[in-house]
Amino acid sequence: MQTLFFIVNLYNFVLSFNIRLMTKDNKKKNRVVPEPALRRMPCYLAQLKVAKKEGLKYISSPKIANIMDIDPTQVTKDLSYTKIAGKTRVGYEVDPLIEELENFLGFKELDEAFLVGTGSLGTALIRDFGLRQFGLNITAAFDVNPEVIGKIYDGVEVYHIDKLKEMINPGIKIGILTVPVEVAQQTADIMIESGIKAIWNFTPVILRVPDDIVVQNTSLYAHLAVMFNRLHSKEKELKNKKQK
Repeated sequence: MQTLFFIVNLYNFVLSFNIRLMTKDNKKKNRVVPEPALRRMPCYLAQLKVAKKEGLKYISSPKIANIMDIDPTQVTKDLSYTKIAGKTRVGYEVDPLIEELENFLGFKELDEAFLVGTGSLGTALIRDFGLRQFGLNITAAFDVNPEVIGKIYDGVEVYHIDKLKEMINPGIKIGILTVPVEVAQQTADIMIESGIKAIWNFTPVILRVPDDIVVQNTSLYAHLAVMFNRLHSKEKELKNKKQK
């Protein structure tokens, strides 16, 4: 279950860029699909991957809906935006639907990204092969710490941040921000000035950016706080039930 949760979140992180980074030279086109439907599709894809591992050749919309706790008609409607149609009493053929969803969502194409901040989180992202599987390839990393500059993590070299502007090219639109809180805004400004168009922000800082810049916030601390809150609420709820 934890692995599935990680996969779904990773799909959604990358999908956020694929939804919003729509340019004329990018094949990841907006097909006028409602964003809520787009955000459910990675969950369908994750479920299909699990079904394939279990040896299933077909899967029905009611089964997908039951796992995700949504209405089967919603699944059918969402998947109707793809070229794949389900078969009566059988459902969807798993392999073709996986292929179609991966193409539809843009996960088959690689977007290159620069990462700034090579602490424990930054290096973990560099070493995470899953990002490449889902359409994101970190090609260079940047820092200010002389102890890490020049190091290579899984084929990705670390440069001084002063090199960012001269190394960027039109194919690099995405920057991953994993720096300390106190330098987050300053670093984001440097990334934008260098030509970055979208920032995957792992800091808890709300970045101030121009309107044409995409920001996807992924604060691990915020998610941790939500988890703690839900856990404590559940414990309190169970305690109250026992006392009645």
